[in-house]
Amino acid sequence: MVGEPGVIKKLDQVVVNRIAAGEIIQRPANALKELLENSLDAKSSHIQVNVKSGGLKLLQIQDNGTGIRKEDLAIVCERFTTSKLSKFEDLTEIATFGFRGEALASISHVAHLSIQTKTASEKCGYKASYSDGKLLDAAKPCAGNQGTIITIEDLFYTMPQRRQALKSPAEEFQKISDVLAKYAVHNPQVAFVLRKQGEQPTLKTQACSSRTENIRAIYGGAVAKELMEFSHKDEMFRFELQCQLTQVNYAAKKSTLLLFINHRLVESPALKAAIDGVYTTYLPRGQHPFVYMSLVMPPQNLDVNVHPTKHEVHFLYQDEIIERIKLQVEAKLLGSNATRSFYKQLKLPGSTEVETSTQTLDKTQRCDKEMVRTDATEQKLDKFFRPLEKSDSGLSASSGNETPPASQEESFRVTAARKSKEVRLTSVLDMQQRVERQCHIELRSILKQLVYVGCVDERHALFQHQTHLYMCNTCALSEELYYQRLVYEFQNCGEIRVVPALPLQQLLLIALDSRAAGWLPEDGDKAELAANAVSILQEKAPIMREYFSLRISPEGCLESLPALLPQHVPSRAQLPIYLLRLATEVDWEQEAQCFESFCRETARYYAQLDWQDDGDMRDQHWHMEHVLFPSFKKFLLPPVRLKQHLYELTSLPALYKVFERC
Repeated sequence: MVGEPGVIKKLDQVVVNRIAAGEIIQRPANALKELLENSLDAKSSHIQVNVKSGGLKLLQIQDNGTGIRKEDLAIVCERFTTSKLSKFEDLTEIATFGFRGEALASISHVAHLSIQTKTASEKCGYKASYSDGKLLDAAKPCAGNQGTIITIEDLFYTMPQRRQALKSPAEEFQKISDVLAKYAVHNPQVAFVLRKQGEQPTLKTQACSSRTENIRAIYGGAVAKELMEFSHKDEMFRFELQCQLTQVNYAAKKSTLLLFINHRLVESPALKAAIDGVYTTYLPRGQHPFVYMSLVMPPQNLDVNVHPTKHEVHFLYQDEIIERIKLQVEAKLLGSNATRSFYKQLKLPGSTEVETSTQTLDKTQRCDKEMVRTDATEQKLDKFFRPLEKSDSGLSASSGNETPPASQEESFRVTAARKSKEVRLTSVLDMQQRVERQCHIELRSILKQLVYVGCVDERHALFQHQTHLYMCNTCALSEELYYQRLVYEFQNCGEIRVVPALPLQQLLLIALDSRAAGWLPEDGDKAELAANAVSILQEKAPIMREYFSLRISPEGCLESLPALLPQHVPSRAQLPIYLLRLATEVDWEQEAQCFESFCRETARYYAQLDWQDDGDMRDQHWHMEHVLFPSFKKFLLPPVRLKQHLYELTSLPALYKVFERC
């Protein structure tokens, strides 16, 4: 038999308030966060926190802010009493931390609460005690400095189950310290002090400090020395980003993200996942970065009222903004990768057997079409297409790993790079930033993880990325690579010595005689044109020598060229045309255009190689595999225009579909 329904009745107001308080104040750290935000709203420049038993016995916060007026003490702990808004529409423009008037009310329902305060206009301070949102007795006059002292005792004495479910006092103190540390980093203009009652401070920062110094004081020098700082302003989605994050040299077992949106400490799982995803390319599994991030956007784009503790917010264009931030972080990390430190571990005896068994296990667990070959020592196309060579003992196949015949003439000798010099020219720093800003993240990921397959002809080669096979135009990629090496090795290039030195006059006459120069009789006498070009190059010789290691003697002879990649020597046949273009195509008048055009012309020259007979082709295969492609993986930050020089030929899933039809 179905029973009668229960009677619906209105809960007692005390029960309602305690339920609400339990949602807002979940642990001592939540109470501290609410009180910290109140102190910051009150324009405090010094905030001190005292804690006993992890905040359960005592949690006291003292500030030197504006204080609370005596007239307001009667209702300050009642629910929904606030000075921040007067109508619901004000929520769309809220620019302060507290606004609902629930923090002090909630605390008074779950703890013994007292407030001592003094404003600048009052002659003395006042002290009041509260219980269940009500003032117990009239506020009493007392001596005191300007500001407010809020004392919370016996937290959750009305909720014994909540108190028993909390962690140990030590863990609760750690959570309190974590909240205070984050606000100290975000507010370096405010001095923060945290101490256990009767002990020396465990956290202390100075007023008018800096975020970097506070990070150093709180999180340690290992984090601070690896920090990179950058800012970004997005006009389309109307947000400003301030960020400090660690370079790829730093890694920790625990991920640390200090995220503030409109100066409010919040959490964003989607943004955290996006940042962690960027770092997975650089850090070992299980290792994480340190990231501080502050987002500022129009208040009307932000919904701050979606969570009782206000630790979570929603905002317009969330997915698009996170994607923009992800791209900025990726670009910054790409720019820092050149300073990365690596540690080499020797292969232990017996590791081959372990690897073999692991590979066998993987093959049993994964479908064949998803298997990816990433071992560069496995067979390549050369194994099957390289012709056999005759030796004294008969026929033998040349190994893919052997060094090619020495084709480098003694006239071109590579010397070591000079000591690293710091680049301070704004024009060059702008060029470097432009390279990083234009880097296509997907292309960079493909090149970073490529596996070389083989050479197709003098301009094209094959490589593998995951289960996909690509063909690329190596000339286009190498030209961009040499340009970027000139930009990043500016003032620090090695030298390719030209022995003996070559006279510019003769080289330029050879260039003018070539079809590539396009000389016509109406252009003037060749000897005179060559002499004018020599004069230009000699005049600009100090610039080329200082910044690019291209040396021209006072007698007008070429003595050296910049060394951009190990074991790479530029074309000798194209050298005369290159020198002619330096004299005629480089804009020597404007600094930024001068460096840009010089780097472009030099990159175009270095990308041209001399391949004529079969011996040269063997050198070309070796050069592509052991010089160009390792450099693509290590250095190249590909702009989006290089996508047109990359062709996906096929993939394992596509091939399996074809084979399944057979």
